[in-house]
Amino acid sequence: MDRIRITTYNVHRCRGLDGRTRPGRIVDVLREVKADIIALQEVVSREEEAANDKHQARYIADEMGLKFCLGENRKLRGAAYGNVVLSRFPMQAVKNYDLSVEGFERRGCLHIDVDIGGAVVHVFNVHLGTDYIERRHQGRRLTDMEILRNEQLTGPRIMLGDFNEWAPGLTTHLLGSHLKSVDIRKHLQRKRTYPGLLPFMHLDHIYHDDSLELERLTLHRTRTALVASDHLPLIADFKFVNAAEKAIPETAG
Repeated sequence: MDRIRITTYNVHRCRGLDGRTRPGRIVDVLREVKADIIALQEVVSREEEAANDKHQARYIADEMGLKFCLGENRKLRGAAYGNVVLSRFPMQAVKNYDLSVEGFERRGCLHIDVDIGGAVVHVFNVHLGTDYIERRHQGRRLTDMEILRNEQLTGPRIMLGDFNEWAPGLTTHLLGSHLKSVDIRKHLQRKRTYPGLLPFMHLDHIYHDDSLELERLTLHRTRTALVASDHLPLIADFKFVNAAEKAIPETAG
């Protein structure tokens, strides 16, 4: 097997459009998606709670039977709040990079190395700010020598998440000069994906190396997904261009 499915999904604290916080609904959506690697944003994880779904990262991972890594960007009423990567393959957290700009909400980029059949895929889960000037600083940070252009990165790189970049800006330009950008207009025949119910912006993006060929892109727009969060999962099916680089082990089911 030389293909992999990756998705990015801002779960909005697991708070749906009905105003209810239900991590179990997010699990239902992710079960429909059936991705190998999942990048989540806006996850709230509270320790020392009687209800296990209060630690959203652990709850979702356990329900899915997946491993997880959490990148805390700030505290939200005492709980860890940030990005999470789930994977059916072994992985290790490399670093949670601070992308915060003074005067704005704390933001981050969680770098995870995923071991797929002995080869490493570098996954960067990103949640950028809503301000134009803020994102300019964050775009430069993402493409510096410590993060995306780190010379120690030897495998394919994937950067995905909620970039809050509804119109092409500096971040789009900088990332596009190093990685390929998934073109939703070509694959989805639409320009907008957010909010899920009545989209008028495009916030969720996926960038990837040339060694990964995008075979299919889908926006998971089901009844459950339309209620579970204001975002919808953006799903990319990739083929490894050089299949000899890695072989993904088959799993039952």
